[in-house]
Amino acid sequence: MLDVKAINQYYGGSHILRDVSFTAPVGECSVILGRNGVGKTTLLKCLMGILPIKSGQVVLDGTDISKLTPEQRVRAGLAYVPQGRDIFSTLTVEENILIGMAKFSHSKAGRVPRHLYDIFPVLDEMKHRRGGDLSGGQQQQLAIARALASEPRVLILDEPTEGIQPSIIKDIGRVIKDLGYQGDMAIVLVEQFYEFAEELADNYTVLSRGQVVAQGAGEDMANNRIQELVAI
Repeated sequence: MLDVKAINQYYGGSHILRDVSFTAPVGECSVILGRNGVGKTTLLKCLMGILPIKSGQVVLDGTDISKLTPEQRVRAGLAYVPQGRDIFSTLTVEENILIGMAKFSHSKAGRVPRHLYDIFPVLDEMKHRRGGDLSGGQQQQLAIARALASEPRVLILDEPTEGIQPSIIKDIGRVIKDLGYQGDMAIVLVEQFYEFAEELADNYTVLSRGQVVAQGAGEDMANNRIQELVAI
């Protein structure tokens, strides 16, 4: 389980995250919601160690990883799909996924596991194409596959539906559901598309002005009128 305890973060004199706490249990999709500019992406970067936290803790399976580098956090079991995907456009699909396996020994990292191509069949068809030649939706699938290649304990996704065609949004939603059902990883999902988030959420956390203003079970989102809190 990922346990985030009272994280504070500043940009200059601005207090961006204010005592943000939530838990992401294994086998569940934990959704982070909020309007633009409330600190959602900043929070994910703090979880990954891309930004240092001013105070608080990031605890993975009982171990405080707050002081680890991003590379060390990946080795500990975190994987991150950033907003905008950040694939390597000049490398092939296969090479992109192999980079995600870099934490493994050479013998294990030399071949893409079959199950990743089973999850996203289009990547198998295009494995020798350059990442930059894929559509936006295909690049998003590639970014998720690259993250999954590290066999994470926690998969962190930052707005995976942004700029993606509806058919691929459905595919990505199906994959996230299936990963949750497998019960061997926690999923942290930041999402602006409310309907997508509500469909997937086992639990939710809403941020406003850098602090938590609502939390609960995903099945209660409609009754608690969460959409009104995050409407732009």
